[in-house]
Amino acid sequence: MKNSLTSRATAEEVLEDIDLTGKTVLLTGCNSGLGFETLRVLTKHGAHVIAAARTLQTAREACARVGGETTPLACDLSDLASVKQAIASVLASGRAVDRVIANAGIVLPRLEQCHGLEKQFAVNYLGHFMLINGILPAIPPHAGARITIVSSAAHKRAPAAGVELDNLSGERGFSSMRAYGQSNVARILFARALARRLSGMGIAVNALHPGVIGATGIVRNLIPPLRWIFRRLGKTIAQGAATQCYLAAHPEVADVTGKYFSDCRVIEPSRAAQDDALGERLWSVSEQLIARHTGP
Repeated sequence: MKNSLTSRATAEEVLEDIDLTGKTVLLTGCNSGLGFETLRVLTKHGAHVIAAARTLQTAREACARVGGETTPLACDLSDLASVKQAIASVLASGRAVDRVIANAGIVLPRLEQCHGLEKQFAVNYLGHFMLINGILPAIPPHAGARITIVSSAAHKRAPAAGVELDNLSGERGFSSMRAYGQSNVARILFARALARRLSGMGIAVNALHPGVIGATGIVRNLIPPLRWIFRRLGKTIAQGAATQCYLAAHPEVADVTGKYFSDCRVIEPSRAAQDDALGERLWSVSEQLIARHTGP
């Protein structure tokens, strides 16, 4: 699939002449970096954005900065009880969700845990797994809905197994970038597995690498030499938000599903991120983890 967009296209350029009036988007990580730019551009083009952040106050502040049609939502992805409450709020609103952008993510320099899990895995992957599956009843079938899951080229730094299902606590041989890579393999596998499950419902599901971004909150937790490289050579936030906006709204990818994108183009992820048998095992383990901590 070819398009005329360059690797330095911005979210504004990607959405040029696209009217999102009447569309509702659920966006995580709305308050900073790529998330805030995505919030700004989507509302500018007419979308109503359910803007999720760790706290309701933070979400409200982000919404106030952009104006437009928004609904702030508290969703702390490290706290599955918070995710459960966010799901209930979305379903109780009665609003159909036409687009989901799972944008929020963290990088941590040292081992931290929540629910007994390595925190990057919990926030970047498991919280989104729970949130998206929980709100599926609000996503209309056969109406062009799309689910976009932000991952990273850093998934290639994951352990050889892709996802170490026997070490989700992170306690065995922890490495920040390996754990971050693992969480991003999990996000790609989730996108592929969800695309398979929704293939007969007309709901597109894709994952993406936004590019190396020089000025996001994630960069703060990198070691100084990497931080310098990212800030010197990376994309701007406006450029980094382009691919997720493209997948969420551009007509030329309306029927594309189960793929991995970078620079608004399909690319191949690592072999581990294409291991659909691993993806199915991960799905089963994820359901068990959620049931253990929140109930069925």
